[in-house]
Amino acid sequence: MSVSFNGFNRNTATFRITEDIEAGTAVKITESAQVEPCADGDVFCGFVENGEGGYAAVQLSGAVTAVYSGSAPETGYAKLVSDGNGVKASENGREYLVVAVDETASTVTFIM
Repeated sequence: MSVSFNGFNRNTATFRITEDIEAGTAVKITESAQVEPCADGDVFCGFVENGEGGYAAVQLSGAVTAVYSGSAPETGYAKLVSDGNGVKASENGREYLVVAVDETASTVTFIM
């Protein structure tokens, strides 16, 4: 048996988008029922699972693995924000439970 967080408490919702968004992109709500990709330093609401045709399925809770930039986030509770591509540790972020960090791949797994 190996460790896995896939599927844990995973919830998604459908939002409107103005342009296609790549799967795995951190997004923020921009207006009623609409999301767009986060810029560097933005607090994210979730991650796109599929974003085309004017709609995006956005994961709002559960385990997420994302690329990080800068210093590796610490395991345990850590504040994270978008870096415009993945995530980064930041005192201005929301607090998430970081359950795994892969410094070789520069990925972090956390619970939203």
